[in-house]
Formats: sequence, structure tokens, C-alpha cells
Amino acid sequence: MNTFLKRIIFILFLAATVVFVYSYLNDGLQKRKSPKKNVAFKVDDLKLNVFYNRPSKRGREVFGALVPYNEVWRTGANEATTFETNKPLKIGKDSLQAGKYTLWTIPNDTAWTVIFNKKQYPWGVDHKTLEPLREPAFDAVKYIAPVENLNTFVEQFTIAFDNSTDNLFMTMAWDDVRIKVPLK
Repeated sequence: MNTFLKRIIFILFLAATVVFVYSYLNDGLQKRKSPKKNVAFKVDDLKLNVFYNRPSKRGREVFGALVPYNEVWRTGANEATTFETNKPLKIGKDSLQAGKYTLWTIPNDTAWTVIFNKKQYPWGVDHKTLEPLREPAFDAVKYIAPVENLNTFVEQFTIAFDNSTDNLFMTMAWDDVRIKVPLK
């Protein structure tokens, strides 16, 4: 192969590498609209962990619009939200075994159904239909949590653990709404 062709191939290879690296860094450096969040809780020998993505209100009507009432919601954005416990828990009247679950909700204006599903899903919705990927056959526990209306707005969807009253709750808040799921 002559020197001219070797130089052309080298220049094309170099240009392709630069385009690939720029593309990778540009996607990796952009701030996500719904940033990832990992929430961990530990007390005595109990360890809990929630991984989710935090969508923002950004002036939109949230519940009943962006998140429709009476339909399964992936409980966040992007990847499926996961809940992990190293010990069995009592949620309402039901028992949740130690393990990793995906977390789904069905919001309503007065109560949310919170669903712990045994199956792990790589994403929250089907890319083509935008329907939630949850398969009801894998539901482990369902809990009905009453809605608390807040006097202030929560801009970014937030999942947290509250142990302030010696009763452990997993809370979810967004817009002007909060729910509490008791964990024993």
C-alpha cells in the first residue's frame, strides 16, 4: 500500500475517533433533566436502598396530567425505580421478603397504590408504546397510601426515608403531594 493511502486511512481513523470521543463526552457531560438519585437508609442491621430518577415540575401540571390518575406510573423517570432491603419487611398487612424489587405506583387524587414488583426491568417504559413495563404477575406487595396535600411545592420528585418518630416510612413527594409507606 502506498504512503498516500496510509495517510488517508490514518486521517479518516483519527477523524472518526475524534467524532466518537466528542459525541461520548458531550452526552456524558450534559446535565440530565431527571438526574439519578440513590437513597440509602441504615438502622441497626436493616439496610434499605432506593435508586430512581428525579423528574422536575418545571411549571407543568403533574398529577392528573403529566402523570395520569389511575394508571401505572414508573415512579420517577428513565430507568425503572428499584427498592432493595436486606431484611424482610411488613408493609401494611403484607410481608415483603428481603431482596430487590422495582417500585411502581398508581396515583390518584386521594390515594396511591404502591407496588413492589419482583422483576427487574432495565427501563421504566417500553420505548415504542411508552407503556410501563411492569408485569402484574410479578407483584409481591401492594399498599394503598393516602395522599397528603402539602402547603408548598416540591420541584423535583423525591423519595426519602423518615424515621423521626421511631416509625419508619418511605415517603414520596412531588408538586403539592406526599405519601408515606410504613415499613416495619
